[in-house]
Amino acid sequence: MIDPVDFKAEVWNLAKDIRVQPKEIHIREMSKKWGSCSSRGRLTFDKKLLNEPKSFRFEVIIHELLHLRYPKHGKMFDALVQEYLNRNIEKN
Repeated sequence: MIDPVDFKAEVWNLAKDIRVQPKEIHIREMSKKWGSCSSRGRLTFDKKLLNEPKSFRFEVIIHELLHLRYPKHGKMFDALVQEYLNRNIEKN
């Protein structure tokens, strides 16, 4: 389990790497999603994500952060997500 403060630090660090600036980061119980990104730049993550492995957290965080650049799912969004996931695999 990761501490909520450490989780938020993880999100901010990845945001810096991706060069996006979330307005807010929240952790709360969500019933159907691991995370969401509002049109105003607010990221919300399910608190159950704190119990997931780092690799899974990374995927969810990257997905939501990239919505700050591309709000809708599509080919460009999917390609960008895959690019960042592949980059992380190469680093480890």
